[in-house]
Amino acid sequence: MPELPEVETVANGVDARVRGQRIVSVWTSGKPQTFKSPETEIVETLTGTKIEKVRRVGKTIVMDLVRGGAAGKQIPSGNDNKKSKDKDKDAGTKDTAQFLVHLGMTGRLLVSQAEVPLPPHTHAVLALADGREVRFVDPRRFGRLSVVTTEEGYTGPGVEPTTVSEEEFAGLFKGRKLAIKAALLNQSILHGVGNIYADESLFRAGIRPRKQAGKLTRAELGRLHEALQQVLAHAIKLGGSSVSDYVDADGVRGFFQLEHKVYSRAGEDCKDCGAGLKKIVVGGRTTVYCPTCQR
Repeated sequence: MPELPEVETVANGVDARVRGQRIVSVWTSGKPQTFKSPETEIVETLTGTKIEKVRRVGKTIVMDLVRGGAAGKQIPSGNDNKKSKDKDKDAGTKDTAQFLVHLGMTGRLLVSQAEVPLPPHTHAVLALADGREVRFVDPRRFGRLSVVTTEEGYTGPGVEPTTVSEEEFAGLFKGRKLAIKAALLNQSILHGVGNIYADESLFRAGIRPRKQAGKLTRAELGRLHEALQQVLAHAIKLGGSSVSDYVDADGVRGFFQLEHKVYSRAGEDCKDCGAGLKKIVVGGRTTVYCPTCQR
């Protein structure tokens, strides 16, 4: 499943290609499991909007959309009454919405020319004013598409790991009895970290994945905070890890899988000390660690 670096890479790639474009029409496949919001709501909300920005929140791609308040059909919103009352105060107020894309296991968000044939398993197409298309492709259909029209917008379930301070990071695990690997995967604590980057960060911090999160010393938490942020930043720089179906907005694979120290390397020798890497299960997830480098 694409994790924070992969989702960041896709979001940045799509943003660079479509920011400022207007969505002139929307097609959906009719496969209900793909759509968290009703398809009709997605089509009505997106059509005619301008793409203000595409960004990442946790493991979710957020497409910020805007439409001038007097420039056509209003975006459906639960705040319509309030907007009507405030209309005289600010006639230039813009209606906003967000299109949320969760890639699931095999989802891809691609930017293509309209004349390029649709790939199999395409479930949504956003036709842009310049003739290009944003396409959501998902063979296994674990991905989800939805829209948000509230004033608050989508903020995600947990803390952003790339910007969290060391002090706040340490406080997230205070008193927690679950294993540190399971805590890192808990999206209500930190959103965006998955199996790959939990294993890689724990290795670089020298911490065994089964250690109780609430019993880690401040020094250990400091090392883990630094390792996690360094691993995520380097993975983003290399375009993420392509260990399965993941590709960026242009269909190009990432390269961070070449930097993996432990993930999916059970039984192989540790690249740092030569010891055999061990495989265990933590929080229901396969976990690989070095019994020598990690204490």
